[in-house]
Amino acid sequence: MPRRAAIGRRSFTSTLKALDDLATSGAQVSVRITDLDRGTSVLAGDDFLTLPVAGLGVVPLLIEVAAAFESGALDPLEIVDRATVAPVAVSGLWQHLKAPALPLIDLAVLTAATGDALAANMLLERVGLPAVRARIEQLGMERSALLDQFREQRGPDDAPHVALASSRELSELFAALVNSKAVSPSVSAQVAEWLSLNHDLSLVASATGLDPFSHENDEHGLLFINKTGRDAGIRAEAGVLAGPRAGVSYAMIVCFDDLSILHRMRAHDAFRAFGVELMEYVH
Repeated sequence: MPRRAAIGRRSFTSTLKALDDLATSGAQVSVRITDLDRGTSVLAGDDFLTLPVAGLGVVPLLIEVAAAFESGALDPLEIVDRATVAPVAVSGLWQHLKAPALPLIDLAVLTAATGDALAANMLLERVGLPAVRARIEQLGMERSALLDQFREQRGPDDAPHVALASSRELSELFAALVNSKAVSPSVSAQVAEWLSLNHDLSLVASATGLDPFSHENDEHGLLFINKTGRDAGIRAEAGVLAGPRAGVSYAMIVCFDDLSILHRMRAHDAFRAFGVELMEYVH
């Protein structure tokens, strides 16, 4: 490919235009791409902002659970009953399964793969919110926090959001996972393995062409892990995408007025444009 064309393919102009249009319409946007080899910023737009990220906030929880498995503080095969936590039906599969009890390690898989709110709440119950907050601090994430469990309805006495984060810290966290620097190599590998099972490839990952239900070993040499967060007026995704030309970690957060399907699709289109340009960058 001619050098000039290659430069044009790596400019992220479509992403920046889509985010600029969203910001003009009143949305809050934040984006970050980090080069995995150099650790340098490829693209940054308001990446310091702390914004709500919904279910994306379970990644530090999964790291704490994996660290507890490694240290022996938790038994991965400990059986827990879902009747011991309040029912929550916002997302996930466990609420639809007949098995009332599952081992903790299976709950970690459900949390990572299907965004299972009930499974995440059970893991949070076992490790405790203070431990997750301490882990977030240990990871150096000063602008991120897991505030609360998942709830059907948020009352005046509840935290307004499940989790907050900045795109910079999320991008750096995913880079640490694939570079074996999150807590320890074994903890990093375990969490990355769980996240590689994620079924939600509808936003940034839609451009990868990967099978949502089986993409751990891609025949075209893509390395990919991700986690998404969704709530009313919130869309967020962070992950790692590596191909033959480059490898990056990325994060993008959009908070918008979810007034109509058009508002929602405009936000989704920005994620998809971002995904296309990420694929062009790594290939």
